[in-house]
Amino acid sequence: MAFAEPMSGTASSGRFSGGAYRRIELIQRFGILAIFMLLCVTAAVSSPYFLTAENLLNVVRQVSVVGLTSLGMTFVILTAGIDLSVGSILALTTLAIAGLKPYGPVASLAGGLAIALICGWANGVVTTKGRIQPFIVTLGMMTALVGVGLAYSDGQPVIGVPASLAWIGRGRLAGVPVQALLFIVMAVASAVILRMTRYGRHVYAVGGNAEAARLSGVPVDRIRLIAYCLSGLFAGLGGLVMSTQLNIGEANLGKGLELDAIAAVVVGGTSLSGGAGGIGGTIVGVLLIGVLNNLLNLLNIPAYTQLIVKGAIIVGAVLIHAQLSRSKGR
Repeated sequence: MAFAEPMSGTASSGRFSGGAYRRIELIQRFGILAIFMLLCVTAAVSSPYFLTAENLLNVVRQVSVVGLTSLGMTFVILTAGIDLSVGSILALTTLAIAGLKPYGPVASLAGGLAIALICGWANGVVTTKGRIQPFIVTLGMMTALVGVGLAYSDGQPVIGVPASLAWIGRGRLAGVPVQALLFIVMAVASAVILRMTRYGRHVYAVGGNAEAARLSGVPVDRIRLIAYCLSGLFAGLGGLVMSTQLNIGEANLGKGLELDAIAAVVVGGTSLSGGAGGIGGTIVGVLLIGVLNNLLNLLNIPAYTQLIVKGAIIVGAVLIHAQLSRSKGR
């Protein structure tokens, strides 16, 4: 009978390889979620305050700014780029919103987000038209925007944002912080863009193989330009949340934010070489970083030790992803 015939060595090897391939895919897809759940259990056991309603809401508030910024960073990294200027864009947005307060809430909101979008557009134009590495472009933008912010504010915080915008950073809707709801809405919109639109498919194509995408008719430069515009806009939304939460604009408010955003995206499984990953992983990565920060604070771990832990997590995530990718290739 056919099913009783002995299996050849080649077929056996192929079947084993297929099973190994599926296991690697499952680890890549759900491994970070399992780690996040394990971290939550560890936090609940380590601190009696972790599972309190107020602390969980505090975690949600804390991750909203990083979360919004990470959504934009996901688009850029998926195209095999990087954006080191998101923290400076966020800070400049807070200054614009506070500085435009005398002109009303609409001017503050529109002006702040417009500046963020323009900064992202400038990153994209210089990167695509100038053929310069995005690391260099966004590093220069980061430095320049800090200088612009300090020059505008004379190194001092600008106090006060329009009162009608304060609910974005401090209000609640059905008990849930408005800033968390904003993050959720933007995350859903981003996921829809990436998974259900032509632009989203082109983002993955450009990140996977830009030259092949160009030969297939994909407007590679335009796709990358839009990605940087989205990154700037999402950083601006983070600035909107931060300025309305703290009621100030300040040139150094976004310092180090790019580290948290990149960490969340990479830990969430998006490849730094582009073409692999997505919003779902970024959301889990954001929550994982948020819970980790919260746990370290509850345990009174020094701030400098927290930075060491974050750095180790980034390096570890990249190493694991690289090893899994090599194993899948084999």
